[in-house]
Amino acid sequence: MHTRFRRRRPRSSHFTLCTGLLALLSTAEIAAQNTELEVGRRLPGTLAAGDTARYTIETGENDFVLGEVNQISVDVTARVLDPEGTQVGRFGGLGRGVERFGGRTAGAGVHTLELFVAGDDADAGGRYEVTLLRHEPVATDPEELADQIMSRFDGPHSPGGAVRAWRDGRTIFSKTYGMANLAYGLPFEEDTRTNIGSTSKQFTAFAIVLQAERGLLSLEDDIRKHIPELPEFEHTIQVKHLVTHTSGLREFLNLLRMTGRRLDHGDWIDRSELVDIVQRQPALQNEPGAEWNYNNTAFGLAAVIVERTSGQDFHVFMQENVFGPLGMTGTMVRPSTRHIVPNMSEGYTPGPDGYRQIGDLGGAVGAGAIYSTIGDLQTWAENYANPRVGTRESIDEMMTSFVLNDGEETGYGYGLSVDEQRGLKRVSHGGADVAHRSMFVYFPEINAGLTTQSNHAQFNSGVAYELAAAFFGDAMEEEEDAGDFDPEDFDPEAFDEFAGRYALDAAPNFILTFTREDDTFYTQATGQQRLEIVPTSDSTFRLLAVEASVTFLRDPEGDVEGLTLHQNGDNHATRLEDDEAEAWEPTAEDLTDFAGRFFSEELETFYAFTVEDGSLVLHQRRLDRAELEPGEEDQFSGGGLSFAFERDRNGQVIGFYISNVRTRDVRFGRVP
Repeated sequence: MHTRFRRRRPRSSHFTLCTGLLALLSTAEIAAQNTELEVGRRLPGTLAAGDTARYTIETGENDFVLGEVNQISVDVTARVLDPEGTQVGRFGGLGRGVERFGGRTAGAGVHTLELFVAGDDADAGGRYEVTLLRHEPVATDPEELADQIMSRFDGPHSPGGAVRAWRDGRTIFSKTYGMANLAYGLPFEEDTRTNIGSTSKQFTAFAIVLQAERGLLSLEDDIRKHIPELPEFEHTIQVKHLVTHTSGLREFLNLLRMTGRRLDHGDWIDRSELVDIVQRQPALQNEPGAEWNYNNTAFGLAAVIVERTSGQDFHVFMQENVFGPLGMTGTMVRPSTRHIVPNMSEGYTPGPDGYRQIGDLGGAVGAGAIYSTIGDLQTWAENYANPRVGTRESIDEMMTSFVLNDGEETGYGYGLSVDEQRGLKRVSHGGADVAHRSMFVYFPEINAGLTTQSNHAQFNSGVAYELAAAFFGDAMEEEEDAGDFDPEDFDPEAFDEFAGRYALDAAPNFILTFTREDDTFYTQATGQQRLEIVPTSDSTFRLLAVEASVTFLRDPEGDVEGLTLHQNGDNHATRLEDDEAEAWEPTAEDLTDFAGRFFSEELETFYAFTVEDGSLVLHQRRLDRAELEPGEEDQFSGGGLSFAFERDRNGQVIGFYISNVRTRDVRFGRVP
């Protein structure tokens, strides 16, 4: 994960129409230029660069709306404005063909759909058609709600998905949407095998505990007992550290991105690289068991340990010891991206000329690389409830939050996230390969679960939690009334104790700065634009233009000591002292200290820095050129990377340490 605020991408069928960020258009302007949308009415149009087409729809307070734009000969971006003219949804990315937009309203009134040409090409333009497909109240029936949420990914023109819910051994909902293969026109079906990405991690952890049950390993073993060619670090990594994300090893996908490997463009990764990567790591990032840091390397090594202790390739072991005995006939480990998966869904991402088929990550065995069906995932959950393979004791241990060396719980067991949803214990895991998306949710106290799967890169698999609340809400505590907190009642001056700068613990050069202007609140991340935030309680805030939120944290004395950034997981940030908050503003002459060429022995990679128009610019053969932003003295960030430069005793810059959250402190030395 590159820890940066990411602009909101299209999400399932669910954008929340509420108070937003940009007041883009006055009510008078809307009224002067619009066409009313009606369900089933197809409206043709043309756009040229700089044009904006506007359409309106009168909605109730909690309506569901779905429409589509057929981009016949023009790449269209769509945005939705609420009755006050505030942007509350943005859809784009597919340059040609049919793209759907949709969501629910949070207030009654006239909402506006704006269409304009994507990009900056002055010669761009062409024809399109826009159609309103559905306008109805948001469903209260869980099955109808699932249809609404999935409707953006339905139809013959879109990669699709599937939803399945079960309780007490009985399937209560199962339905598929859209296409599994666009090239051959194959629909998504219940027996379609889908890459479940990191949802696979629980299977790898299960294989480890299965081998422990058989006496072939211990969770307390030094991993070098099973993989002796790994280096002997200062601290011992135990097997349990691998399956709990607490090993201290570098995360290999983030590490390879530093070298310029384009994993999203199909760059080949062989499984054998994992051991080589660990062999080149000079020291651990943290003492094993001291810190939780999501880590694909560790799960890849766990699969190697299963192989070494069983004498079988991982995919064979899983078939003979797990999938076969449980009757999971639609599930398999894909040993490499060149192996055939019968009846599979292809992964797609939107591109400028239509959907692109972009394949799977290489080297993902253990961390991912499992293809499964929605029916088989229900079968898997039933083994959690009534074990036929593995023991009750081992499964309970998998579902118990791991405790760090300092006694703090991580909220993660063995390959499973462990938390609660409205008072009900929840174990879950999401997955995202290059384009596939997955979520598995299980509630052991009521033996119920739900899974969402998709082969569309823009699908938000987190809708599984919303659907779980719809299907199993009767067993959950009453939902807190959102009306109990009104942002208008928040005292603006109360924000002043939150204002300041916070450094992300996992990447200290990534700093969030919080400021107030009268009754408006903002946050700005290093190297990014300032974004408005709104309060959701007395200590939590939601970013309007980004899928993220923050929770401010207090120490025992009640002082604000840090925050948690909720974006692709929970990321803690520590508040900087006032004397640390002075911004460093290097001059162009200062920047020349950092110009030059640097090499990493660990990565076998060169980076070069130049000073251009008063900025320090990063160059690497396969990375995009990045203009770096200064942070603390001798520290910069940009391109999803953080740099901390090192000087010798004479003040000369001799190297730097680079980080990108999951992988950190990789050293580069200056090339003479």
